This record gives sequence, C-alpha cells and structure tokens, in this order.
Amino acid sequence: MNRAEKEAYLREYGQLKAEGEPFFPYSVAKDSIMACIVMATIIGMSIILGAELGPKADPTSTTYVPRPEWYFFFLFELLRVIKPPELVPLATIGVPTICIILLMLLPFYDRGPERHPLKRPIATTAGVLVIFAMGYLTYLGASAGSPNEIDMKAPAALAGPALIEWEKGRSVVGQAGCLACHKIGENGNDGPGPVLTHVASRLPEAAIAQTLRNPTAPMPSFKNLETTQPENFKAMVSFLGQLN
Repeated sequence: MNRAEKEAYLREYGQLKAEGEPFFPYSVAKDSIMACIVMATIIGMSIILGAELGPKADPTSTTYVPRPEWYFFFLFELLRVIKPPELVPLATIGVPTICIILLMLLPFYDRGPERHPLKRPIATTAGVLVIFAMGYLTYLGASAGSPNEIDMKAPAALAGPALIEWEKGRSVVGQAGCLACHKIGENGNDGPGPVLTHVASRLPEAAIAQTLRNPTAPMPSFKNLETTQPENFKAMVSFLGQLN
C-alpha cells in the first residue's frame, strides 16, 4: 500500500466511523437480544421435545463401541486414514494443534492490506482446501459402516454353503464384541487380546472352539452362545478357523 492509498483508506475509514453507531450499547444490545432468543429456543426445545440420552451405560458390556459427536467425525475419520500406531499422536494432537497455532498467528504473518478473496489466492485456496477436507472427512465418518462389522473379503476358494457360513461367522464375530479387545484385519483394537487376523495359522478349529468356551480372563465365555445359538457358535468357529 503506497502513501496515496493509505491516505484514501484513512479518509474513508474516518468518514464511515463518523456516520456509524458506537459498538456500545447498540451492537452489544443486538447481540444480547439474539443470544437470549437462541437460549430461549434451546430451553424450549429441551422442555417440549426432550433430549435423547440413549440407554443407560453398562460398564460390563464388551459390545459397545463409542463414536464421537458429528463435529468430531473429521478427526475420527483421520484416525481411520492414518493407520500406523506411531502416527496416531500426530493425527490426534499434532494436526489440530498446528492448525490452531497457525490460526492464532494469522494476524502476525498475514500483513497484507487486501481483504477481497480473489486478491488473496494463497489464503483463499488454503481456506477452501481445509473446509473441503473437513467436510469430506466428516461425510466419510458419518457414512462409515458399523464399528461392529469386519471389513474383510472371503477367501477365493470358498463358495456355496461354505461362503454363506463364512459370511455368517464374520457377522457373529463382529457383533459379539470381539473387536473391543482384538484386531481382525484393519478392524478392532490392538489389545488387550492378541491379533486374530491369522489365528488359524496358530490354532486349529477345535482349539479355537475350546478357547471360546473356556477363555482366559478378561475375555468372556461363549458357552451360553453355544447352548442357546449353536449355529452362530459354529459359524464363529468356522470363520476364525479360516483366518490363515
């Protein structure tokens, strides 16, 4: 900005300031009234419609897999994209912290006088890319499948009834809460139980079935499943027995 442009800007600023209204009490009053309206609307909706809190928390359940609120879906999906465990701190702490620091320091390193988006190509492009990335990751997080499903393809050799049994076993294992303590493929948690991606290379089906009946704590027993739903227990053993 040269001297003439600066003088013209100051003259225009002084004229607009003289014609305008002071921030207090006019703008403060408007913001206060709008805040009261918003609060009254939220309170009214809470009283009339109520709030869905979900079922009562059960600390003994191993099938519940928590999910974040919708405004954290982008960060939740970022964790799904960044799979190596050593990079998890970068996704959870590093990226958000760096973005917040850059935003706080914006007035110090962006000293340009221009404010029109088309005259600030770098800032505009960066802002659009960040908004697009957050929106896209939020969409992926919202449309992601159930965390109790195992994203794994059946072996090519399986067909007919064997394939149906494998698919049923995959569904049973996913819904039985196994992923809370075990990892199968890219799904589940790394512990406290061992990774089950290739469990069949270590244990035969008979040993897998026996482990399900009499597991080591804190793993729950599946004796009741074998008694009440023997077909599901058989499908579970068959599925795990195919994980070579």
